[in-house]
Amino acid sequence: MMLYLTVLAFGAVIGSFLNVCIYRLPREESVAWPASHCPACLRPIAVYDNIPIMSYLILQGRCRACRVPISIQYPVVEAVNALGYVLLFWRFGFTAEACAYAVLFSALVVITGTDLSHTMIPDAVTLPGIAVGLVCAAGILPIGLVDSLLGVVMGGGILWFLAWVSPYVFGKEGMGGGDIKLMAMVGAFIGWQPVLLAIMIGSFLGSLVGVGLMATGIIRREQYIPFGPFLAVGSLLALLFHQPLLDWYWSLFNIPQ
Repeated sequence: MMLYLTVLAFGAVIGSFLNVCIYRLPREESVAWPASHCPACLRPIAVYDNIPIMSYLILQGRCRACRVPISIQYPVVEAVNALGYVLLFWRFGFTAEACAYAVLFSALVVITGTDLSHTMIPDAVTLPGIAVGLVCAAGILPIGLVDSLLGVVMGGGILWFLAWVSPYVFGKEGMGGGDIKLMAMVGAFIGWQPVLLAIMIGSFLGSLVGVGLMATGIIRREQYIPFGPFLAVGSLLALLFHQPLLDWYWSLFNIPQ
């Protein structure tokens, strides 16, 4: 239990840094300097006001200095990253493999945050993420370097093809470059078969939510829906459950695995 509590606390601390990334990367600001500060009054945040989740509750969601409301995004990101770490270490044990997947998970959290808030997926996350995934596959992850390289090619290549063909088939852009690099990064960590599953799940979820939003009149057909969050959810599900999901899928065609 103490190990899991330590992982929970560490995940929340990392989540606090992820909030900085989500806020600053779309604005092309440094994530290292200056120190955390209130975006309204620019006053630096004291250490005792920067405790993940707890400080938000103690301050009742407001800046101590100017009392401007603080976005609920901050404790949500901290909590999601903390719980995600616990889930990964529960699933894969207290191993180097789980640490590598924790890096991927945090990258997906940042990507989800920036895509929802600014409809962009930062290269500063995906491109280094591809390199980290390849290095981890070569020395830590069970998939191996060849499978990792195939994951990069398949994950990024399929979305690149969809982006290329969409203007001819649908008359508009279907995928952004950020989505392509996102799935290349995911493929580097989980390999080619799981990344295909991740794309399938993400596409299904995105289509389901998109149709629902259009049917209820919340959005119009021509409006853009960020696809990154759906790909991130699909990637997490593929990471955790790819084997049973693949077994179930192939069983539909009576193909043994």
